[in-house]
Amino acid sequence: MRNRQSIEFLRFRYWIVVGLLLLIVLAIVLRMIYLTVIDRGFLVQQADERILRDVPIPAYRGMILSADGIPLAVSIPVDSIWINPQEFKADYQNIIAVSSILKISPNALQKLLHRNAHKLFIYIVRDINENEGNKITALNMPGIYTEQEYHRYYPEGPITAHVVGYTNIDDAGQAGLELAYNDWLHGIPGKRSVVKDRLGNIVAVMDTISHAKPGRNLILSLNDRIQFLTFQVLQQTISQYKAESGSAVVVNPKTGEILAMVNFPTFNPNKPYSPPYDRYRNRAVTDMFEPGSTMKTFSIANALESGKFLPATEVDTNPGWFIVGDGKVRDEKNNGVINVIQILQRSSNVGVAKMNLLLPPNNLINLLQRLGFGERTASGFPGESDGVLPYKTEWRPFDYVTLTFGYGIDVTTLQLAQAYTAIANQGKICPITFLKRSQPVTCQQAMDPELAHEMLLLLEQVVKPTIANEESTGTQAAVPGYRVAGKTGTSYIAAGSHGYTTGHNTLFVGIAPVSDPQLVIAIIIRDPQNMIEQGGIIAAPAFSKIMAGSLRILNIPPDQLESLNGTKTSTPFPEAN
Repeated sequence: MRNRQSIEFLRFRYWIVVGLLLLIVLAIVLRMIYLTVIDRGFLVQQADERILRDVPIPAYRGMILSADGIPLAVSIPVDSIWINPQEFKADYQNIIAVSSILKISPNALQKLLHRNAHKLFIYIVRDINENEGNKITALNMPGIYTEQEYHRYYPEGPITAHVVGYTNIDDAGQAGLELAYNDWLHGIPGKRSVVKDRLGNIVAVMDTISHAKPGRNLILSLNDRIQFLTFQVLQQTISQYKAESGSAVVVNPKTGEILAMVNFPTFNPNKPYSPPYDRYRNRAVTDMFEPGSTMKTFSIANALESGKFLPATEVDTNPGWFIVGDGKVRDEKNNGVINVIQILQRSSNVGVAKMNLLLPPNNLINLLQRLGFGERTASGFPGESDGVLPYKTEWRPFDYVTLTFGYGIDVTTLQLAQAYTAIANQGKICPITFLKRSQPVTCQQAMDPELAHEMLLLLEQVVKPTIANEESTGTQAAVPGYRVAGKTGTSYIAAGSHGYTTGHNTLFVGIAPVSDPQLVIAIIIRDPQNMIEQGGIIAAPAFSKIMAGSLRILNIPPDQLESLNGTKTSTPFPEAN
């Protein structure tokens, strides 16, 4: 009896198990029918997700070109190599094969893979040539891939480095105009759907989801030949005088276009990020300094604008110094009784100080504001300094008179060049730009046109080697065949809030040709290491070389042919008795 019950119980359990198995089989069959017939798209989607990938299409970054069409920054196609550490078999054979092609240390590669073993993506190298990329592809190793990118290349190298700037490894602007116009230059990457095999190689391009949109080209106002000339002259001058550094700016006063901007020391933008790092600064727009005697131009303009002085007005500078408040103003020598022309020619601190002490301080401050001091130019260059223009309700007399000959005010080389464009352009200042202009520009009237012309002729007397001009400070800035106007400057280098160092800055700012001004050039040589520290001896000859070459490059005809024969010409202003 018990045996029969046991057999029936076992038979019951057997059929239960069979029934369950049949139900499972039936469910599987029904699911297969559903997926293959009713919802076939699901299987297709799952298969596609295993072999279809969306990959980026790199966008071409726009070129940067000079005004004369010379490429200053271009993007060239390169390969980059990346690895999925979870797919790549990091055995000895694979490590050696990859590292030998990419010229990297096997130990370094192994450590990199070990350190990032949890990741799905790490770059091994960027910006390699196509040949190396093809060799990696030919290895047919799972988990290692090539990717096309663009590498930025700068054909002019150090010559245009401070203006053009550079990009990082991801082709994004990091400095200079590359940074300022990054949104204009960079393109928009595209996207395409591809089929990859088990090794990750693209075996078919299925569809382009979105096309890459290339960046736009940027045409600068720089003249490539003038830029190169300026670079050569500045480099030679700094080397000759063992100076710490130097900057030079060439501007078209009628448009505000920068034709050249050079700093030295410089760097190679094709290999940035190596020390010393202070050479990456565009000193012409970032570094401030006290302009010294180059500021006397505007102090004299202030005196003439007041109507109390004429070019022939005499000022007694005896005995070559005088006490103002708690300070002493002095000249290098006693110039005696001299007129305004001679004050500018001989760069007399006493003369310019005595003239402006008869005028309200705010008159000079207002003029300097109109000329753009104390604020950035319109250039839009990253990191440009504002400069420092003091404004006080009450002036200590000595603070005011030192301002008249260029102390107590901080400027940049670009600001100084911009201010002199007003004298060259009938009193108007055009917005400074690094871009080539295609349309007329609106310029601001900073100075009366007649006053600007009068100052232009006065500055010509500083440079012109006339018989009555033997003691002028700027004759070495002369350019044979051309009428040149300009002003020298020498200033002590400030030591923060602790007075001054023993070093000097030497400067020259000039305009040519006087008959129809086309160029303004400002140059500063910082801390020359010798006994000759005057701007007229160091900076003026450098100016002359840059100006002479630039005028030839631009085919600007001479306007003073008699000077080619060495003839000294007379001044258009009456001499003081």
